[in-house]
Amino acid sequence: MKLLLAFFLIVLSTLVISNQKTNYNTDPLQESIQRGSEIYTDFCITCHMPNGEGVTDVYPPLAKSDYLMNNREGSIKGLKYGQEGEIIVNGKTYNSYMAPLGLSDDEVADVMNYITNSWGNKNDKMITEEEVSNIKN
Repeated sequence: MKLLLAFFLIVLSTLVISNQKTNYNTDPLQESIQRGSEIYTDFCITCHMPNGEGVTDVYPPLAKSDYLMNNREGSIKGLKYGQEGEIIVNGKTYNSYMAPLGLSDDEVADVMNYITNSWGNKNDKMITEEEVSNIKN
């Protein structure tokens, strides 16, 4: 009886420990957004600010950005290869330079999923690594 009880306790404790290590967030979009948030903090936050509002007259906002939401391919291309020349964001012209960040296609997809689902932006169509890899300079 004691042996059976000990066995039961070992099995129960193993199940409890393995449940604590299980990642229950299996939504691919949410996982991508989380990874994108970390990349944004490392590469983008200096110019586009923590709230995505950019710097007035210098760096365009990502928050509630009509350019970002209406120019999916152009936005991906800008993030992947850098951006220069005039763009119009929320009715205001910006003519800044954004250097290529050296991100891999999956990192570009993650950042795009993060910024297109933050600060008032909503994008239900997940941007994938395959979509990013198909965009050429």
